[in-house]
Amino acid sequence: MKKTLSPRENYDHTCLEAGYVPLHEATHETYDRIGFMSGLEVHQQLKTKEKLFCHCPAGIYNKPDVFDAEVIRHMRPTLSELGEYDGTALMEFKTRKNIIYRLKNETTCTYEVDDTPPFALNREALNIAIEISLLSKLNIVGEVHITRKQYLDGSIPTGFQRTAIIGVEGEISLKNKKIRLIQLSLEEDSCREVSDIGHTRIYRTDRLGMPLIETVTYPDMVTPAEVKEACDYIRFLNRSTGKVRTGIGAARQDVNVSCRGGSRVEIKGVAHTKWIPQLTHIECFRQWSLLLLRDKLCKSIPEHHAWKCSYVDLDYHDYRFSYLPLSQARHTEQKIVAVNLPGFGQALSHFTQPGKMFADELSDRLKVIACLEKPNMVHTAQLNQVVVEKQWLAVQQLLGSSQDDAQLIIWGHADDIPTALETIEERCLMAFKGIPTETRKSFEDGTTIFERVLPGADRMYPDTDSAPIPLKDETIEKLRQHLPREIAGLYSILQKWRIPEDTYTYIFKNDFFSLIEDIVEQLDYDPAFVGKLLGHKLKFIEGHIIPVAPFKPRIIFSLLKFLKDNNLTPELAWAMLPIVFEHPKLDFESVLIQIKFQRISREALLAQVPFLRTKFAEIRHSMDTLNERDWIMGQLRRPALGNIPLTDLVKFL
Repeated sequence: MKKTLSPRENYDHTCLEAGYVPLHEATHETYDRIGFMSGLEVHQQLKTKEKLFCHCPAGIYNKPDVFDAEVIRHMRPTLSELGEYDGTALMEFKTRKNIIYRLKNETTCTYEVDDTPPFALNREALNIAIEISLLSKLNIVGEVHITRKQYLDGSIPTGFQRTAIIGVEGEISLKNKKIRLIQLSLEEDSCREVSDIGHTRIYRTDRLGMPLIETVTYPDMVTPAEVKEACDYIRFLNRSTGKVRTGIGAARQDVNVSCRGGSRVEIKGVAHTKWIPQLTHIECFRQWSLLLLRDKLCKSIPEHHAWKCSYVDLDYHDYRFSYLPLSQARHTEQKIVAVNLPGFGQALSHFTQPGKMFADELSDRLKVIACLEKPNMVHTAQLNQVVVEKQWLAVQQLLGSSQDDAQLIIWGHADDIPTALETIEERCLMAFKGIPTETRKSFEDGTTIFERVLPGADRMYPDTDSAPIPLKDETIEKLRQHLPREIAGLYSILQKWRIPEDTYTYIFKNDFFSLIEDIVEQLDYDPAFVGKLLGHKLKFIEGHIIPVAPFKPRIIFSLLKFLKDNNLTPELAWAMLPIVFEHPKLDFESVLIQIKFQRISREALLAQVPFLRTKFAEIRHSMDTLNERDWIMGQLRRPALGNIPLTDLVKFL
């Protein structure tokens, strides 16, 4: 007789069975084994004066609690041109959400609340999109056609986003391979979410309608590291134009992931590229583990096509649950329901992500689709039980459960329970097929939760309010003449300059290449020194010091020019930069006073060496691990800084 594993034993066993290893232990062979595959959709706001289809100012943000009016909407799906509904639209309609928009007169107009037709497409945004398309080696379309893309989550008041393809079929060059690009689109940005609780979702409309480009790649990345490298490259390429916005939320990426035999799953709105390796690593293993669960369920439940769950209402007074959320459910007159899942006894504790099991897949969907706020269920496979065994036995007897079944208890308002039961059964039936196509929300630890059903092609249809825009060859060629240099070429120059590779991301992210180039060419500084000053020192300072006034990186050019004009060595910049960063308006002579710098001649400095040698001979018995040169260097380093190159001092000693 086969032994039934405890939930903890089953979780650990299925984690081992899936071959899950932490990211730092994974190799190229690890990803080959599970068939890792990933593509990107990189979104970047453009630096324009106005929004894409109206004359409202772009780039002005309001505080969450500052608004002039509120508008409430209920979203409903519409038929596509082929007479079909999009799955995402139907799912959002099922949630019965009240969508509230908070409007500020300064940043919102009647177009954005769908009370006015769109104005002409912002030509400034169109030209920037064409430039970036050319940099990405995309083929520019002959005519721009604006289409509508349904969004029923409420993030756009009209229920659809206006978008237009600008370029198709391009490529970018990574260090070891080329990544193909499908297209680049120009579209309007969505609202910013304030909160999403129960049946109410609140948005701010200040970001709504801002011009945004979306660069879409083929699924050519076969390791998590390649996904991050490709995403960084696209973001650096966008920034190299100097015509895109920077800062929190200005660039976001959706990451598509699948494993061998799996389905495309989209991790939505990843805020930081540094999260990408862990997110894609965990997601691919989540899918691989779900495929193992599918095989087990199909084997143990041959007639799974007819599978159904059963349920029964529970009277709180018959059970007296001590678990606080269940106790509160009784006081708020919520309905409590027990659900039996035939044959799912070992399935609920099946490993999906670190610290998560298949039961979490059900709980996540209950939150999103049925609007049952977490905690929204308890189950028989919990690692730390909150319902005593005696009560579970009573529930099982009431449901007529068998030994291989699993049981849940859910609670919520009576109107939400039918949707919740439908959601549970729907997700369990999906487990027999493998991996649902869905979008997932990301977290910093690399785990994800269900967000919505993955949209299909049925949500796209032409925008009848906007005429096509022909693109003339002469216009495209004129824009081509003023393109910045390619990122791949800049990579090669940084390598030639022997600037450490761990600074490249920071340098490109902040568009510092031109600054380094000016310092090297005009001031004749060593490029490796300048790269380290920016990529190591400035990066460290940014994370530890808050400036009292806006700091402009160009001031570093002035700082290094000051040192050269005053015959001070470059190393002094390392000591001065923290003060310059914190007090950008302070003159450099005052900064020297702040760091207590004193000018001393080379001869006077080196004249101290004989005395220090004598001093070291007297105290060397207490410094067994320190040699004479290192000790003297330590004594002279501070007065030497700025007065004599430290490498010269080392050679002298």
